[in-house]
Amino acid sequence: MKVIASLVRAVEAETPYGGRVVSYEPVGSLWLSLGARRRRERTEAGVTRGVETLSATVRADPRLAEGLVVRFGGADWGVVGVEADPKAAGRVRLNLERAR
Repeated sequence: MKVIASLVRAVEAETPYGGRVVSYEPVGSLWLSLGARRRRERTEAGVTRGVETLSATVRADPRLAEGLVVRFGGADWGVVGVEADPKAAGRVRLNLERAR
């Protein structure tokens, strides 16, 4: 299934009171060909949380990088991996992850 998604970058700023605020700056949009969704649990510092992982294939774009956020279907997915798709020239496989 193909879906359209927004590609955004997190931008941190300091508030007038010394706090930190994160906003998202749009980078572009892309069509995702979604793969299988997997769920697992991850334990960090004694806290267990659910993590969903998803792979998606997109057209190669120089803006794609780890650390960006992909928004689609009402959820934010972090890009944790970008690798060339060996099956299709000009395509890239994204490894996406979100905490539940």
